[in-house]
Amino acid sequence: MTPLRVGLLGGGWIARVHAPAIAGATDAELVAVCDLDPTRAQAVAEPLGAAVYTSWEEMLEREQLDALWVCTPPMHHRAPAEAALAAGLHVYLEKPVARTVADGEAIAEAAQSSRAVCAVGYQWHASELLERAREALDGAEPVLLAGRNFGPVAGRPWFMDQAQGGGQILERGSHHIDLQRRLAGEVASVRVTAARGGLSGQANTGIDEAIVMELSFASGTLGTVQIAWTRPGQPEVYSTDVLADGVTMQLELGPDRYRLTGRSRHGSLDASAGDPMERSIRRFLDAAAKGDAAAVACGPADAVRTLRVAAACELALQEGRPVAV
Repeated sequence: MTPLRVGLLGGGWIARVHAPAIAGATDAELVAVCDLDPTRAQAVAEPLGAAVYTSWEEMLEREQLDALWVCTPPMHHRAPAEAALAAGLHVYLEKPVARTVADGEAIAEAAQSSRAVCAVGYQWHASELLERAREALDGAEPVLLAGRNFGPVAGRPWFMDQAQGGGQILERGSHHIDLQRRLAGEVASVRVTAARGGLSGQANTGIDEAIVMELSFASGTLGTVQIAWTRPGQPEVYSTDVLADGVTMQLELGPDRYRLTGRSRHGSLDASAGDPMERSIRRFLDAAAKGDAAAVACGPADAVRTLRVAAACELALQEGRPVAV
């Protein structure tokens, strides 16, 4: 099989995670990298012998691509994603699908109208552990979901600006929204509180360093997500507890180990899995090879539903009140 010719848009820190994953796949070849900063593009492209561009429009025009990876800040997702999908290129979008619901809906519509495959990089969505957790529930409705996300984060300029990046809610909290939606269905309303307590060790961050999100699901499930931006070197915790009738389990979600432990109504649970990012990419490449848009771990329409919840959380934080989704 001829490898997919891949273009990568964005040369920031997350691109340096994706580039080796693409290069390591036997059915994909990274042939071009684009970033407004040619030095950053060169740093990603040079080890792989890929071409360098500073304009994604020029990259799409000059390169014979089969797929486009979009690793730009979320407010810049819509235009390249729409152009690539209109041209029949498969698209892997870093999460969130977009900065605004309107842009996310436009991308989902473009994907629906395209013959190409589109995936959104909510990697926990792709983990075997999520599948195992759903099996362990065995039809039982979760009563309580409790997510924790404690650790350092790269202080990129757009992330430090709430208006541009959505702060911790969109960048970190939306991972948990996506995961909890997979376990408990759709969210009906949200409430959010926050604090700036100097946890990160950075001055004038511009965003809240500690956030607690409460998600009330249509099913009656209650979900909580606690997020803390801590100093480098502090212990990191990325996990979700799941409680249902006869079920108590914990999903350990990295960065070094991915594991499901606890007890279901049928016995003890103890399962491990590999890096979900790799599985997310693998499922995208397999779906692209088959032309099966439904085979990706997380598609744009699903990611838009997560984005709507995140947008409601932003409003709840801003106005200090519960907000319906």
